[in-house]
Amino acid sequence: MNQFELDTVDQNKDIFFIGIGGISMSALAVILKNDGYSVRGSDFKAGPMTEDLESKGISVCIGHQADNINGAGLVVYTAAIKQDNPELVRARELGIPAIERATLLGSLMKRYQHPIAVSGTHGKTTTTSMLSHILLSANLDPTILVGGVLPVIGGNMRDGGNDYFVTEACEYCGSFLKFFPLYSIILNIEEDHLDYFKDLEDIVKCFHAFAQLVPPEGAIIANYDDEKVRRAVKGSRAAIISYGMNCDDCSYTAKNISFSENGCGIFEIFHDGKFMMEAELNVPGMHNVSNALAVAAAAHLLGIQAKDIQKGFSSFHGTNRRFEHKGTYNGAQIIDDYAHHPTEIRATLSSARAVARDGKIWCVFQPHTYTRALKLKDEFAHSFSECDHVILSDIYAAREKDTGLIHSLDLAEAIDSVSHNASYIKGFDAICAYLKTNVKPGDLILTMGAGDVYKIGEMLAK
Repeated sequence: MNQFELDTVDQNKDIFFIGIGGISMSALAVILKNDGYSVRGSDFKAGPMTEDLESKGISVCIGHQADNINGAGLVVYTAAIKQDNPELVRARELGIPAIERATLLGSLMKRYQHPIAVSGTHGKTTTTSMLSHILLSANLDPTILVGGVLPVIGGNMRDGGNDYFVTEACEYCGSFLKFFPLYSIILNIEEDHLDYFKDLEDIVKCFHAFAQLVPPEGAIIANYDDEKVRRAVKGSRAAIISYGMNCDDCSYTAKNISFSENGCGIFEIFHDGKFMMEAELNVPGMHNVSNALAVAAAAHLLGIQAKDIQKGFSSFHGTNRRFEHKGTYNGAQIIDDYAHHPTEIRATLSSARAVARDGKIWCVFQPHTYTRALKLKDEFAHSFSECDHVILSDIYAAREKDTGLIHSLDLAEAIDSVSHNASYIKGFDAICAYLKTNVKPGDLILTMGAGDVYKIGEMLAK
């Protein structure tokens, strides 16, 4: 269990964040500064997030140097920081307490009456954002931490009151096992982060441990369409509130589902077999109908009325990098999406097909990490059937080093062997040139991946 208590930190000394420009780290830094702590940090490069922190009075060192932490009373680092990081090494030499980001976040959750953690292999950012819109619609003044830029709060965090706290809960490195949720949502469980987990069963065990964190007075909102989620929540201390679109024994179900011209779901929500409300979304895809069902169950549990739930649905048009419209080129729409797992790719392409209609879909896919590309190669090969043309850029390394075991050309060949629609092109400039030559009015250009592939769409839109 997490033994760290934020209240024990000396407010006369700095809290130093290693990797402060990260989406979650930056949010935590701002919340602590607002609470009266002295906060600063470092990151390996400057960017919009570090500039925003500087504008809020938080000093950011660019580059990791041992001397940066001098004067700190606490050091916070992410799971992505290596143990030989010079700042982390110096902190331990000086006896400065050093904790992971997840430990700090878990301690912070204890301050709130209703801490809510949104977990799952896919859909965490969208679901957290959708729930945030509903909490805001109900005037509940939530504190929000989301893994993307949410326009309604003008960024990735909102520092609200002490009643409601909603955050994403990521399973990577078992980070969410350091949390203290009263309510948890488990959206789905699939193979991912195989640089940390041994296999799918190892992942299910981790989610099972996460489910055990919810106390008896709390509740777990669980997707019963997913057999692995059912197994993960079995034996939990808390009440299980089930939802699903294909199960007869669920507490919350969606019926009479149809879709608008833009592919957005219109459906009815039933609770324990009784009609609860009509729902209409402004984000596309069947997967978002499922996400909305989870959110409606959570909101209903919190006592939020149907009109405020729908008000939240109506105001939510997505977060940045989640099926985000970036502009047009030669009469073709440009959409960017964060999808980087085979299941996410299929869901995104299904939404893209609804939008493109008769036009061709040109998908530029940037694989994310060598481990994922190698271990899920066969799954990737079968994920692009909805696409007319798939262009693969080089693998985005993120936290990894090139092992030489996998290359984007290998993935392109695997995809092409199934769908006969894939090729590899090296370099963003060359990909842009290829698209400029081939894309026609009415087509859809989709940039997809968790790296910097969005830059291609921005280059074309200019």
